Amino acid sequence: MFERRNRGVRVLRQLGRLGVWYPIDRLDGAGIKGLLRKVEELGYSTLWYPEALGYESLSIAGFMLANTTRLIIGSSIANIYARDPFTARRGLLTLSGLYDDRFILGLGVSHAPMVERRGHVYDKPVPTMRRYLDGVYEDPSNAAAWPLVIAALGPLMLKLAAERTAGALPYNVTPEHTRAARAALGPDKLLVAEQKVCLETDAAKARSLGRRELHRYMTMTNYRNNWLRLGFTEADLAAGGSDRFIDAMVLWGDPETITRGLRAHLGAGATQVCIQPVHAEGDTEARDRTLTALADV
Repeated sequence: MFERRNRGVRVLRQLGRLGVWYPIDRLDGAGIKGLLRKVEELGYSTLWYPEALGYESLSIAGFMLANTTRLIIGSSIANIYARDPFTARRGLLTLSGLYDDRFILGLGVSHAPMVERRGHVYDKPVPTMRRYLDGVYEDPSNAAAWPLVIAALGPLMLKLAAERTAGALPYNVTPEHTRAARAALGPDKLLVAEQKVCLETDAAKARSLGRRELHRYMTMTNYRNNWLRLGFTEADLAAGGSDRFIDAMVLWGDPETITRGLRAHLGAGATQVCIQPVHAEGDTEARDRTLTALADV
């Protein structure tokens, strides 16, 4: 059993510098298998995936683990309003036990509109996450050894990640945020920063793709508050986002230019950068070219 063997330690030590983040809800089963093959063949250590309005998080994790041999699969994030803490614990232990400790449970409070459409009341994020973690752990004293991390942007959630989990999963952030997050977490916690990338050298095309990808996040309070903390203005966040904002959120250009941006996160203290390819809808060839070009960062 996990509780006796500290199963989480091994998977946490296996995280490489680069992972992939991809919205798998856009893919059917064959498409997911194709993505898994490509990510594993290219040598990325981890595939992170969200839970939104499509696949249920733990079920699809089992599918992906069953169709890979060495790839670590991480939820980024599993919505805490979607299952009670006991179910999250048993899901983590089940997937870790059956698939050679290749699963990391990333948890998050999601966003009020997505929670309310489930019929729940969205509560204060940090106290809600703290109560949830209280129900997940059977022995909180070794919480850092569990393969469990949380989505954290602001200082209070980062503090909770440092105190009660193995680390943090910031999304839609810059290297400046990564540096501040590392300071808040301390030197030993995992810090996995998501970064959108677009292998496109035409500025107008790249920014158009970036605005299309980011539009769903522009009205979400937690992201907007974090962007304002990072020094962006309301004007930067208006009308689809200023060029300055889009260029910070989506690294675009040739592979060398994008690589410099990814290394900035690593230099700022990220344990791993998970790259999210930004491309035209359905253009899996562009996705795979991006993953291939950046696999050796």
